[in-house]
Amino acid sequence: MTGGEVLDLAREGVWAMILIAGPTMLVGLVVGVIIALFQALTQIQEMTLVFVPKILAIFLTLLLTLPFMGQVLAAFTARVGEMILASPAT
Repeated sequence: MTGGEVLDLAREGVWAMILIAGPTMLVGLVVGVIIALFQALTQIQEMTLVFVPKILAIFLTLLLTLPFMGQVLAAFTARVGEMILASPAT
């Protein structure tokens, strides 16, 4: 395996990680900003107000995007498997 192939594999791995984690992280960020804005406007500083909606939103996002996440991970794993099988035996 050459250095270029290793870099390509690492780049694909980082991209797959971004695609898998991105939707969940974005939903958590948006919900967090909305709740922080609500808390700033109403001056309610209850800690459970932050966690419960965020947990529910992230859970729903995971339920909705789990098939997509599985497809991305399966494609990346298949690509790595193909590279292992295509490598010459030493």
